[in-house]
Amino acid sequence: MTDGVVVGADGVARCRWGAGTPDYQRYHDTEWGRAVHGDAAVFERLTLEVFQSGLSWLTILRKRESFRAAFDGFAIERVAGYGDADRARLLADTGIVRNRAKVDAAIANARAAAALRDADGEGALDRLVWSFAPTGPRRSPRHPADVPASTAESVALARALKGSGFVFVGPTTMYAAMQAMGLVDDHLRGCDAAATGVAG
Repeated sequence: MTDGVVVGADGVARCRWGAGTPDYQRYHDTEWGRAVHGDAAVFERLTLEVFQSGLSWLTILRKRESFRAAFDGFAIERVAGYGDADRARLLADTGIVRNRAKVDAAIANARAAAALRDADGEGALDRLVWSFAPTGPRRSPRHPADVPASTAESVALARALKGSGFVFVGPTTMYAAMQAMGLVDDHLRGCDAAATGVAG
Protein backbone atom coordinates (compact mmCIF):
# COMPACT_ATOMS: atom_id res chain seq x y z
CA MET A 1 0.00 0.00 0.00
CA THR A 2 1.28 3.51 -0.74
CA ASP A 3 0.61 6.81 0.98
CA GLY A 4 -1.53 7.82 -1.98
CA VAL A 5 -3.94 4.89 -1.60
CA VAL A 6 -6.71 4.55 0.98
CA VAL A 7 -9.07 1.69 1.78
CA GLY A 8 -12.72 2.69 1.96
CA ALA A 9 -15.43 1.40 4.28
CA ASP A 10 -16.38 -0.96 1.44
CA GLY A 11 -12.93 -2.56 1.59
CA VAL A 12 -11.88 -1.18 -1.80
CA ALA A 13 -8.38 0.31 -2.08
CA ARG A 14 -8.50 3.52 -4.12
CA CYS A 15 -6.22 6.34 -5.15
CA ARG A 16 -6.73 8.97 -2.46
CA TRP A 17 -8.47 11.42 -4.82
CA GLY A 18 -11.00 8.74 -5.74
CA ALA A 19 -11.96 8.00 -2.15
CA GLY A 20 -13.69 11.30 -1.46
CA THR A 21 -17.19 11.96 -2.70
CA PRO A 22 -19.46 9.28 -4.19
CA ASP A 23 -19.07 11.07 -7.57
CA TYR A 24 -15.31 10.65 -7.43
CA GLN A 25 -15.59 7.04 -6.24
CA ARG A 26 -17.83 6.06 -9.17
CA TYR A 27 -15.63 7.83 -11.68
CA HIS A 28 -12.44 6.35 -10.21
CA ASP A 29 -13.85 2.83 -10.01
CA THR A 30 -15.62 2.62 -13.36
CA GLU A 31 -14.05 5.08 -15.81
CA TRP A 32 -10.71 6.70 -15.06
CA GLY A 33 -7.87 4.80 -16.71
CA ARG A 34 -10.25 2.59 -18.70
CA ALA A 35 -10.15 2.50 -22.47
CA VAL A 36 -12.60 4.80 -24.27
CA HIS A 37 -13.21 4.32 -27.98
CA GLY A 38 -15.52 5.83 -30.57
CA ASP A 39 -15.43 9.34 -32.00
CA ALA A 40 -18.35 10.69 -29.94
CA ALA A 41 -16.97 9.25 -26.68
CA VAL A 42 -13.49 10.61 -27.38
CA PHE A 43 -14.94 13.99 -28.34
CA GLU A 44 -16.91 14.05 -25.08
CA ARG A 45 -13.77 13.43 -22.99
CA LEU A 46 -11.79 16.07 -24.89
CA THR A 47 -14.62 18.56 -24.45
CA LEU A 48 -15.01 17.90 -20.74
CA GLU A 49 -11.27 18.37 -20.26
CA VAL A 50 -11.50 21.73 -22.04
CA PHE A 51 -14.28 22.83 -19.71
CA GLN A 52 -12.43 21.52 -16.65
CA SER A 53 -9.40 23.73 -17.26
CA GLY A 54 -8.99 25.92 -14.17
CA LEU A 55 -11.86 24.23 -12.33
CA SER A 56 -12.37 21.23 -10.07
CA TRP A 57 -13.02 17.98 -11.93
CA LEU A 58 -15.82 17.39 -9.43
CA THR A 59 -17.63 20.43 -10.86
CA ILE A 60 -17.52 18.84 -14.31
CA LEU A 61 -18.60 15.41 -13.07
CA ARG A 62 -21.64 16.88 -11.35
CA LYS A 63 -22.62 18.76 -14.51
CA ARG A 64 -21.86 15.93 -16.90
CA GLU A 65 -25.44 14.96 -17.72
CA SER A 66 -26.25 18.62 -18.33
CA PHE A 67 -23.27 18.84 -20.68
CA ARG A 68 -24.51 15.79 -22.55
CA ALA A 69 -27.97 17.30 -22.95
CA ALA A 70 -26.62 20.73 -23.92
CA PHE A 71 -24.24 19.30 -26.53
CA ASP A 72 -26.66 16.80 -28.12
CA GLY A 73 -24.91 13.79 -26.62
CA PHE A 74 -21.62 15.05 -28.08
CA ALA A 75 -22.71 14.03 -31.58
CA ILE A 76 -19.88 15.57 -33.57
CA GLU A 77 -21.85 16.50 -36.69
CA ARG A 78 -24.55 18.19 -34.65
CA VAL A 79 -22.15 20.24 -32.56
CA ALA A 80 -20.12 21.10 -35.66
CA GLY A 81 -23.27 22.65 -37.10
CA TYR A 82 -23.91 24.96 -34.13
CA GLY A 83 -24.39 28.60 -34.97
CA ASP A 84 -25.01 31.83 -33.10
CA ALA A 85 -28.33 30.69 -31.62
CA ASP A 86 -26.74 27.53 -30.20
CA ARG A 87 -23.83 29.52 -28.81
CA ALA A 88 -26.27 31.87 -27.07
CA ARG A 89 -28.25 28.89 -25.76
CA LEU A 90 -25.11 27.32 -24.29
CA LEU A 91 -23.97 30.55 -22.68
CA ALA A 92 -27.39 30.88 -21.01
CA ASP A 93 -27.45 27.25 -19.77
CA THR A 94 -26.86 27.24 -16.01
CA GLY A 95 -26.43 23.47 -16.08
CA ILE A 96 -23.00 23.73 -17.71
CA VAL A 97 -19.92 25.92 -17.35
CA ARG A 98 -20.82 29.15 -19.13
CA ASN A 99 -17.48 30.27 -20.49
CA ARG A 100 -17.46 31.83 -23.95
CA ALA A 101 -13.93 30.73 -24.85
CA LYS A 102 -14.65 27.13 -23.83
CA VAL A 103 -18.00 27.02 -25.62
CA ASP A 104 -16.32 28.36 -28.76
CA ALA A 105 -13.53 25.79 -28.35
CA ALA A 106 -16.04 22.92 -28.12
CA ILE A 107 -17.72 24.03 -31.35
CA ALA A 108 -14.39 24.57 -33.12
CA ASN A 109 -13.19 21.15 -31.99
CA ALA A 110 -16.37 19.48 -33.25
CA ARG A 111 -15.75 21.08 -36.64
CA ALA A 112 -12.15 19.86 -36.59
CA ALA A 113 -13.33 16.35 -35.66
CA ALA A 114 -15.92 16.42 -38.45
CA ALA A 115 -13.20 17.44 -40.91
CA LEU A 116 -11.06 14.51 -39.74
CA ARG A 117 -13.97 12.16 -40.30
CA ASP A 118 -14.59 13.60 -43.78
CA ALA A 119 -10.93 13.05 -44.64
CA ASP A 120 -10.24 9.72 -42.96
CA GLY A 121 -13.61 8.12 -42.31
CA GLU A 122 -15.52 6.99 -39.23
CA GLY A 123 -13.31 6.58 -36.19
CA ALA A 124 -10.72 9.10 -37.38
CA LEU A 125 -10.62 11.04 -34.10
CA ASP A 126 -10.45 7.82 -32.09
CA ARG A 127 -7.56 6.54 -34.23
CA LEU A 128 -5.67 9.82 -34.09
CA VAL A 129 -5.87 10.08 -30.31
CA TRP A 130 -5.01 6.42 -29.67
CA SER A 131 -2.02 6.59 -32.01
CA PHE A 132 -0.31 8.52 -29.18
CA ALA A 133 -0.84 5.86 -26.50
CA PRO A 134 2.51 4.87 -24.97
CA THR A 135 3.73 1.43 -25.97
CA GLY A 136 5.56 -1.18 -23.97
CA PRO A 137 5.31 -2.15 -20.30
CA ARG A 138 4.65 0.58 -17.78
CA ARG A 139 4.76 0.29 -14.01
CA SER A 140 1.97 1.80 -11.96
CA PRO A 141 3.11 4.98 -10.20
CA ARG A 142 3.89 4.47 -6.54
CA HIS A 143 3.11 7.97 -5.24
CA PRO A 144 0.98 10.88 -6.51
CA ALA A 145 4.24 12.77 -7.11
CA ASP A 146 5.22 10.09 -9.64
CA VAL A 147 2.31 11.06 -11.92
CA PRO A 148 3.49 13.60 -14.50
CA ALA A 149 1.58 16.70 -15.58
CA SER A 150 2.50 16.04 -19.21
CA THR A 151 4.61 13.60 -21.22
CA ALA A 152 6.29 13.45 -24.61
CA GLU A 153 3.18 11.64 -25.87
CA SER A 154 0.78 14.32 -24.58
CA VAL A 155 2.97 17.02 -26.15
CA ALA A 156 2.86 15.16 -29.46
CA LEU A 157 -0.90 14.58 -29.20
CA ALA A 158 -1.48 18.27 -28.48
CA ARG A 159 0.64 19.20 -31.48
CA ALA A 160 -1.22 16.79 -33.77
CA LEU A 161 -4.64 17.99 -32.64
CA LYS A 162 -3.65 21.64 -33.04
CA GLY A 163 -2.39 20.80 -36.53
CA SER A 164 -5.83 19.40 -37.29
CA GLY A 165 -7.60 22.57 -36.14
CA PHE A 166 -8.35 21.75 -32.49
CA VAL A 167 -8.00 24.45 -29.84
CA PHE A 168 -7.63 24.48 -26.03
CA VAL A 169 -5.67 21.22 -26.26
CA GLY A 170 -2.37 21.92 -24.48
CA PRO A 171 -0.06 19.10 -23.32
CA THR A 172 -1.29 19.17 -19.70
CA THR A 173 -4.95 19.09 -20.72
CA MET A 174 -4.17 16.29 -23.17
CA TYR A 175 -2.39 14.25 -20.51
CA ALA A 176 -5.48 14.52 -18.32
CA ALA A 177 -7.52 13.36 -21.33
CA MET A 178 -5.14 10.45 -21.87
CA GLN A 179 -5.67 9.41 -18.26
CA ALA A 180 -9.45 9.80 -18.60
CA MET A 181 -9.55 7.71 -21.79
CA GLY A 182 -7.21 4.95 -20.63
CA LEU A 183 -4.30 5.69 -22.95
CA VAL A 184 -2.36 5.66 -19.70
CA ASP A 185 -3.34 4.03 -16.43
CA ASP A 186 -2.15 6.19 -13.55
CA HIS A 187 -3.93 4.33 -10.76
CA LEU A 188 -1.36 4.09 -7.99
CA ARG A 189 0.31 0.84 -7.03
CA GLY A 190 -1.87 -0.75 -4.37
CA CYS A 191 -5.10 0.69 -5.78
CA ASP A 192 -7.51 -2.12 -6.67
CA ALA A 193 -8.05 -0.57 -10.11
CA ALA A 194 -4.33 -0.60 -10.93
CA ALA A 195 -4.24 -4.35 -11.42
CA THR A 196 -7.18 -4.54 -13.84
CA GLY A 197 -5.09 -4.10 -16.98
CA VAL A 198 -7.82 -2.06 -18.59
CA ALA A 199 -5.82 0.35 -20.73
CA GLY A 200 -5.40 -0.41 -24.42
